[in-house]
Amino acid sequence: MNNAVYKKINYSLALVSTVADGRNFGCIINSLHQVTSSRPPRFTLSMNNDSATCAALKQSGVCAATLLASDAPDRVVNEFGYKSGRAVDKFAAFPFETDAKGCPYLREGMLSRLSFKVSETVSIGSYTLFICDLLDAEVLSAGECLTVRDFEKRGEDVPPVAPVYHELDADAGWKCTVCGYVRLSEDIPDDFICPICRAPRSKFIKRSEG
Repeated sequence: MNNAVYKKINYSLALVSTVADGRNFGCIINSLHQVTSSRPPRFTLSMNNDSATCAALKQSGVCAATLLASDAPDRVVNEFGYKSGRAVDKFAAFPFETDAKGCPYLREGMLSRLSFKVSETVSIGSYTLFICDLLDAEVLSAGECLTVRDFEKRGEDVPPVAPVYHELDADAGWKCTVCGYVRLSEDIPDDFICPICRAPRSKFIKRSEG
């Protein structure tokens, strides 16, 4: 099988966020899709079960999803795409608002907000598919959506939990024990510095060991 075919499909990036046990959670995905035009419209999104946001959404049953604008700051992607919600409060670094269900969301660098109630979940191996009813929606700014292809053209690696066409083993890459950033490589040099929290190489562990 030639996995290069997945590269022919482009995906929009969205920040999915929720609140559980009084804590805010959020991560960037590229699996948000409208699947019906019924009343209410239904959408699906999927997340890796290893994600803290995935666990929080299973508990809360509600979430907000904001589409990233094409000029969204890299620091938004860095915070919500690479760091772990188990280690840090990602929303602490940004001004945010909450929707009617209390889910946090950003306005900076976002095109629109959609608020959802989960109606069903489907287990798909190491992922969970959430089938959601749309509760509310608003346009936040003008412009185009940031896609996986556009982000890669910036010379950046797309967050490992975002691309649905990346088949990652549970032990793929090296994980920063300080902020949760994952570097997808077989090895990392001795002088490597975490691009997110600036931790040294000594703070990284092979994911199979974590």
